[in-house]
Amino acid sequence: MIHNDQEMKATEERIAYFYQLLTQLRVTASPEEFPAVASGYRYEIARMQDEVLEYLTRHASEPVPLEAA
Repeated sequence: MIHNDQEMKATEERIAYFYQLLTQLRVTASPEEFPAVASGYRYEIARMQDEVLEYLTRHASEPVPLEAA
């Protein structure tokens, strides 16, 4: 869960890094191994994008929800 703009920026940078990895893997991984390797990065990208959107659509005055333990 993203709590502030600094964490959002770090998450966006991580998403960009994963995009770069996928771009490289499309060329360097074998056709047989690519789907398995790419699926993990795709999942993480989607998860992080959801977190960014959740943060951006919460008004700045709203408290950050507590994380479930």
